[in-house]
Amino acid sequence: MTERPETAARLARPQPQADDLGRLMARLHRAGYHAAEVPVLQPADPFLELSGEDIRGRLFLTTNEEGEEWCLRPEFTIPAALAYLKSGIVGRRLDQVFVGPVFRHRPGESGEFTQVSLESIGRNDREAADADVLAEIHGAVTDVVGESGLGITIGDLGLFSSLLGALALDGVTSRRLALALGEGRLGPLLDPQRLAEPKQEPRGLTRYSGVLDALKGADPEEARAFVKDLLSMAGITATGGRTAEDIAGRFLQRARDDAQQLGPEQAAILRRFLAIGGDPDRVAQELRQLAGEAGLDLSAAIDRFEMRTGFIEARGLPLAKIRAAAGFSRSLDYYSGFVFDLRLEGAPRPLAAGGRYDRLFERMGRTVPGIGAAIWMDRLVREMAV
Repeated sequence: MTERPETAARLARPQPQADDLGRLMARLHRAGYHAAEVPVLQPADPFLELSGEDIRGRLFLTTNEEGEEWCLRPEFTIPAALAYLKSGIVGRRLDQVFVGPVFRHRPGESGEFTQVSLESIGRNDREAADADVLAEIHGAVTDVVGESGLGITIGDLGLFSSLLGALALDGVTSRRLALALGEGRLGPLLDPQRLAEPKQEPRGLTRYSGVLDALKGADPEEARAFVKDLLSMAGITATGGRTAEDIAGRFLQRARDDAQQLGPEQAAILRRFLAIGGDPDRVAQELRQLAGEAGLDLSAAIDRFEMRTGFIEARGLPLAKIRAAAGFSRSLDYYSGFVFDLRLEGAPRPLAAGGRYDRLFERMGRTVPGIGAAIWMDRLVREMAV
């Protein structure tokens, strides 16, 4: 009986060893990432404020005697960023690696799992830092599972941000489209038939146009705090099982839904942008062609994309094995630039993933560059055992 190619590829991989985690960590230490720790129990507010309220349903939450919400750490990036800001070394480079259990609800998977996280903070050579983190994560994963069947997908949210700016969309519409991209629903949102549907008459919360208009250009966290204060002053703490936080989120969603209507030409450009994919050089070429034909200035963002590609190649990663996609994103709201994931061919979930999170520091009122990535050890072991 002849084995299928993918079966043979799996059998050719090295089998999981008890010291896989130790070898992986030793490699990352040699690369200059210093071991660091953060407490397992964390205040919940930073995750809710910086990752987005949608993460609430994925957290393991508890409340202390003062009524403050705490959670088991769902990841390492936010605690690492907060610790960096408190460290007194802001402006200096800090490369760290964290390892340990993290806790968040994952459909079809355990809510407790071991995660290895790289965090590189403070490097102003952003494109080189992006390439370094990708190369180290790729090397660490291939040490365990081998290179056979392992694919890399990369994207750049800076390209999308630059496109939205060039299209001269208002802040609320740009924010709504960026959220839709991260949640994987931008394609349906741009469907020509949906865009052609007439807008509904004002009803419910949309009747309060003055408040909604005031919220449209506001910082999301300030707007949410404002709405929560209004609800609190009205004595609303919960209704139908929904907290004031939930109601505020719904109110702001309605404000976002009342954003600028996309024109057919703008929607067509966005659809064409989302369809661009292939090897990194081809993607850059097609992006320049789109920009030229649409009369949009995307040159600075594409230049940075190409610079990063050069650094990636210089780190020894073969571009032929990398797929770039203009519309590739990741769900965490604080990503702002380079994003990537590594997965085995045909696998529904990545073994490792990461991205640039300068926006995370911006939301904390600081200008600090940061890039990080995570490896999920349970997925490595599971894939190896198949």
